[in-house]
Amino acid sequence: MFISLVTETFYPDINGVATTLSQLHAALVAAGHRVQVVCPRAATSRRLSDGIEVAGFALPFYRAVRLGLPATGTLLKSWRQNRPDLVHVATEGPLGFSALRMAHRLGIPVTSSLHTNFHTYMTHYRVGWLAGPAMRYLRWFHNRTALTFIPTDQQASELGALGFDRLTVLGRGVDTRLFNPNQRDDSLRAHWVQLAEIKPAGEPLVALHVGRLAAEKNLNLLIETFSAMRAARPDLVAVVVGDGPERARLAQALPWVIFVGMKRGDALARHYASADLFVFPSKSETFGNVVLEAMASGLSCISFNYAAGCRLIRHGMNGYLADCDDEAGFVAIARACAVDGVGLTGAKAHETAAAFDWGLITQTFEHYLHEVVATQATSARTPPKAVPAAPGELANRGKLGG
Repeated sequence: MFISLVTETFYPDINGVATTLSQLHAALVAAGHRVQVVCPRAATSRRLSDGIEVAGFALPFYRAVRLGLPATGTLLKSWRQNRPDLVHVATEGPLGFSALRMAHRLGIPVTSSLHTNFHTYMTHYRVGWLAGPAMRYLRWFHNRTALTFIPTDQQASELGALGFDRLTVLGRGVDTRLFNPNQRDDSLRAHWVQLAEIKPAGEPLVALHVGRLAAEKNLNLLIETFSAMRAARPDLVAVVVGDGPERARLAQALPWVIFVGMKRGDALARHYASADLFVFPSKSETFGNVVLEAMASGLSCISFNYAAGCRLIRHGMNGYLADCDDEAGFVAIARACAVDGVGLTGAKAHETAAAFDWGLITQTFEHYLHEVVATQATSARTPPKAVPAAPGELANRGKLGG
């Protein structure tokens, strides 16, 4: 197949959407498909063997996030010259909207995926009044595609109740060759202890958070949680991996925490595996790839019973869960872990994550794309059915003399 993948974010961007799409892209290419990537130009040059980069703009309140401008003419010219079998739209911004329109205009089947709960972000950026219009737009957008891929059954139930059609659950995977307990680096742990200026009585306990440092990530709870853990265990070492507009505020509120900025690849894997606890207070994710990466790295994860946490964690067995409306319970669990240690849940977490192989997920994705293309081809070959006349007197309405 020739698949055109349209997205506002792609490698080398560091976020869950870019990670997921990069994995799907690589797997489809390895399977022999041609995959064209359409995305905005980034500050860091992308090396796309088959791609179109379009103009974009950075969000004023978060410069690291870019959206693509509409590319109607560019897409129309490209797809007329070399028609894709299918267009997959991964993001719903101006670029994605123009791709949906042009694919429909050319009669190319379209699938989509919903990676970001944009409607839930509105309250965090003081535009809560936009949540309703945002949800209506998302529903309108995705209901005009043949399938919408979402990461969990929980989300399928919630979106189905809100009027979203043709939802298909496609899980997330993890690269266990990269993220695994063997990446543990004792010298890195020793460096953290030195930076923290503590002298632990025994083996130090390291709590880690990885993610975009932005308002929608529930970072006030991270401040409260790390503070409670530190009060309960004064020799706790806490490390934050990531960057974003909230970093300065976090660093001011948690001056004893080690902020290391963004990490990728082996460096990120070493940071995961060299910690003991993973603290993830966000409630705005569609999934939360970092939870799966942390579990694969052998960490005990503390999460809400939502998205990846709901899908992956069994409380007390391979991690710890708090109810979504119980932030005090979340803090209490983290405090207890700081005092009592993490037990055996880290090893069980790794066993759980090992089953989430990208290979099976990408095969499932490929299968659904084939089905959509085959269905479209069958529909194109089938003559349209005659519209039956309306019964009784309705059949005569509009006729002269009727």
